[in-house]
Order: sequence, then C-alpha cells, then structure tokens
Amino acid sequence: MLTPNTTNPSVGLMGFGAFGRLIARHLKPHCRLLAFDPALPVDAASGGIIAAHPAEIAACDIVILAVPVSALSEAITTLRPHLSRGAIVVDVGSVKIGPAMTMLAELPEDVEIVGTHPLFGPQSGRDGIAGLKIAICPIRGASAWRIAAFLRRVLHLKVIMTTPEAHDREAALVQGLTHLIAKILVRMEPLPRRMTTASFDLLMRATEMVRHDSPGVFMAIEQANPHAKPVRDRFFALAEEMRAHLDRDAALSFDQRDAGALSWKERVG
Repeated sequence: MLTPNTTNPSVGLMGFGAFGRLIARHLKPHCRLLAFDPALPVDAASGGIIAAHPAEIAACDIVILAVPVSALSEAITTLRPHLSRGAIVVDVGSVKIGPAMTMLAELPEDVEIVGTHPLFGPQSGRDGIAGLKIAICPIRGASAWRIAAFLRRVLHLKVIMTTPEAHDREAALVQGLTHLIAKILVRMEPLPRRMTTASFDLLMRATEMVRHDSPGVFMAIEQANPHAKPVRDRFFALAEEMRAHLDRDAALSFDQRDAGALSWKERVG
C-alpha cells in the first residue's frame, strides 16, 4: 500500500484524463504506475506510466477511480471481478456522499475504500501541489490514515480528515458557488482586461482556474451534491432581493431628481 515506508507499490489509475495525468505526474516517482483509459493505447509507455487493461488495473495494490462521478458505477462493474482481496480502492470525485454509497454497495466486501477529494485541479496544481489541500474520507478499513500520512509527509499536501456528509455540506458553498459564478462570468464575456481592480483580477483568476473543467465536473458539483441546490437557491434568492432593493432605490432617486428639477424651475421661473 502507498505509505512512506512501502517500496514500489503498484497503483492502477482507472481514467487518464486531465486529472488522471496530474495524479500520475506526482505519484510516478513513488510507485509502479499503470493506467487505463479508452483513449490511451494499451501497452503504450510514457514517462514511467504503463498503459494497461482494466484487469491489470484491478490487480494493483491501490486502484484510483479517476473517472467522472457519473461513470463511477460503470468503472466499478468493469474492475470488480478482478480486484484482489485487501486492495485499496480510492475515488477522487468532487462529491462524496453518493460515491461513498456507490462504492460500499458495489465493491467487494474484502477491499478497503477511501474517499478523497483533491481541492485543486490541473490549473490550480500546474505549478506544483505542495501546500494544497485534499479531503480524505475513511469509508471502509484503516488505509485512509496511512494514505493521509503519505500525502502529508511525501507530497506535502494539507490533509483534511472528514466524512462524506461534512464534506458535501461545505463543498456546496466552497465549490458550488465558485463554479456557478465562474460559469456566469464566462457567459458575460468579453470582460475588461485593461482597466481592472485588484479584486476583479482575483475574481478573474478564480474563474480561469475552473474555466476548462469538464462539464461532468460542473454537473457533479451542482447536481450530485445533495446540499448544492439549497445553497444555490439561497444565493439566487439573495441576488433577487438585492436587485429589488437596487431597483427601488433607483426609482426613488429618479423621483427625487424630478422633484429637484421642478423646484429649481419654479425658483428661476
């Protein structure tokens, strides 16, 4: 298993998209790494990563499900017949309640399960991941604590031990609003790039970090998290309340300007 004291464990990546490649980049110095993706030719080898069949992925000490939340069950179905007793299965999805329930229900009882959510992505982690955060949810077995130790001591990540429920409750605000606002800002383009304030620049920086996330990531954050809709509804309700307040103030100011203009005309007339 992948701990600071284990040499050359095998890690199988189920999924080799943008985030799968980010995982591989940081794990390959510490393990024998295999990857499967429909777009990755089997038996190809690049940068220390071996392209393999799903059965070979499932035979690894640790199996990382680097697939969209919507594809989790399909990936498990593919891997399940080939998983070794005592293997550790890890997911990296942006939501945790649904995936945790799926993995508990569909994975064999003799494998350990760890839910994780790296709180960064290919854009925010492109210059290195040391100091960034990752949430760890122990689901079945004791491996979560050993994996947390490796991530903290070797990859220098800030590890947050939590539960799927607590994770999704906080993520509904942290990610739900960030991605929602970013999507809206992108739809409002073109936006100013020259005459900007520091706060606007920070807002645009946050938008750029999630701009290229796949549609599946956005849908998982907004729809697969059961706490996201109440947060979204409250945000839009407060926005409507603010708009109504501003419209009332604008109408009042207009009436006052009209009254002031009439008074001035009376005085000079």
